Amino acid sequence: MLRIRQLTKRYGDKVAVENVDLHVEAGKITAFIGHNGAGKTTTLKCSCGILDFDEGEIEINGISIKERPVEAKKQLAYIPDNPNLYEYLSGIKYLEFIADVFGIDEELRRERIEEYSQLFGLRSELGNKIGTYSHGMKQKLAVISALIHAPKLMMLDEPFVGLDPVATHQLKVLMRQMCDRGSAIFFSTHILEVAEKLCDHVIIIRNGKIVVAGTMEEVRGDTSLENVFLELEEQHV
Repeated sequence: MLRIRQLTKRYGDKVAVENVDLHVEAGKITAFIGHNGAGKTTTLKCSCGILDFDEGEIEINGISIKERPVEAKKQLAYIPDNPNLYEYLSGIKYLEFIADVFGIDEELRRERIEEYSQLFGLRSELGNKIGTYSHGMKQKLAVISALIHAPKLMMLDEPFVGLDPVATHQLKVLMRQMCDRGSAIFFSTHILEVAEKLCDHVIIIRNGKIVVAGTMEEVRGDTSLENVFLELEEQHV
């Protein structure tokens, strides 16, 4: 679903990611793990077309994000760690705007907005301006907006930060349901316990390079994901 080959991204003289190769499979939840500044957010932003990159290829469901960006972006949804929403709009107006962007017909959008806003406890707040929302409410609205067009690939940057326990549980359930229907989930997180319980695959990046990639069972072995990650960090101190 997401295939990255030899991705390199520089910020001036700084190499943020270097020769990154990774594959996120359809039907799987893949965790993206790394220390602060390891290159996780840069990789995600390049993958969804927010950032240009210097070298390499990125394909979304077989479509090049560089050569056919609009077609590729129709396949995906991206939720940043701190969503910047149009705060002067009401929640419902924002969701209608996103539905318009993706060409979702009126009946289907109504069904999905009703379902997801009810699920995340946001239905009664949709008439209010986003500027009045708490961080957690904005995060919920961003999640709902990402789900409206039923993306083939969902990429999330620290998705559970700011969400209450109920919303966190609902999001995890939805992520699994999406993959059961053939979509793929790729998300970064520092909450290793959640990643270990939820994910099928894990990719660990350090200083812009992939150091570990495999199924959760392969990577974890007889220990825990936390222990594996800490051992890798100690090796590079």
